[in-house]
Amino acid sequence: MENTYQDGENYVCADCGHEWPMKEPKKADDDAAAVIKDANGLVLADGDSVVLIKDLKVKGSSITLKMGTKVKSIRLTGGDHEVDCKMDAGNFMLKACYLRKV
Repeated sequence: MENTYQDGENYVCADCGHEWPMKEPKKADDDAAAVIKDANGLVLADGDSVVLIKDLKVKGSSITLKMGTKVKSIRLTGGDHEVDCKMDAGNFMLKACYLRKV
């Protein structure tokens, strides 16, 4: 609006009295604060070994990852699929809710 003015570290609207900061507040690093837990609620870390708790069909392929398959040395990443792992069938990104820590 044309009736806004600067007041210290905030902008102020003279018409409605609304105030907002001139600078965007610093956002916390979500990846550092995010805790990834397995199906039982145990915290996962890089290098952990996990077991699949259900059969998982690989989208776009005829491969099915079988329940009970042990995966060694996982790597945690951000996003929807939090766990990056290497298996005999290939490299996969998995959701932590389908894994159990060994």
